[in-house]
Amino acid sequence: MRLMHNMVTIAECPPAEGPSTRVIKIAVIGGSGVGKTALVVRFLTRRFIGDYERNAGNLYSREVQVDGEQVAVQVQDTPGVEMTSNAVHLPDHVARSVQWADAVVLVYSVADRASFEVISGLHQQVARAAAAAAAAGASLGPPPPVILLANKSDLVHLRQVESQRGPLLAATLGCSFYELSASEDYSQVHGAFHRLCGELAKRPAPAAAAAGTTTASAASAAAASNGNSEKRRSALIPRPKSPNMQDLKRRFKQALSAKVRTVTSV
Repeated sequence: MRLMHNMVTIAECPPAEGPSTRVIKIAVIGGSGVGKTALVVRFLTRRFIGDYERNAGNLYSREVQVDGEQVAVQVQDTPGVEMTSNAVHLPDHVARSVQWADAVVLVYSVADRASFEVISGLHQQVARAAAAAAAAGASLGPPPPVILLANKSDLVHLRQVESQRGPLLAATLGCSFYELSASEDYSQVHGAFHRLCGELAKRPAPAAAAAGTTTASAASAAAASNGNSEKRRSALIPRPKSPNMQDLKRRFKQALSAKVRTVTSV
């Protein structure tokens, strides 16, 4: 049976009273057919469904508890990325997903060597997309953490990627690594995503960072505005007259008055 999805909201538990205190955004990226959607749905619902519409690129969300905190988790399932002309190119919508996300999950299938070979290029593209977002001011925090998932570990007889190659690649890329099976073990899938959510929950919320930056900018602008106002005020208000000059003028007027009185009397 083939399931077709558009925007899907999957609720794990009743929503908390009031809005969630934190939103965690995760983008899942990998080659076509590596099981990205199966992993996402397994994490969010505990269920495994083996057949999905490929390259749908849907957004899934639910509210979960992370270290005692109620958070809203949004997971962007991106269309499969392929290597062309010995290079990896992120389509615009996938690059936007990277720039939107707080974290990125790279996925390959142990039964598909090509999906493994594309990971290094994908990691480079993810780093470039994150750097471009930071340069454009769209991202105020640190680069999104990246984890590497090797899916379909249950397909032992179809394995094309040796088990040691995944950890070696992850060490080279500087990211966490998990080999698992979306079809057989929910706990492995949940553990990988839950640890990632826990790491993100410990980071300052992007909105808070933006608010801090905005507050600092506003304070600087206010100080500059006050400085300009003082300068304008000092330019408009004349300097007080010297008491000596006033005294001289007063005496000069008195002298003129006395001379006029003298002439009149004569």
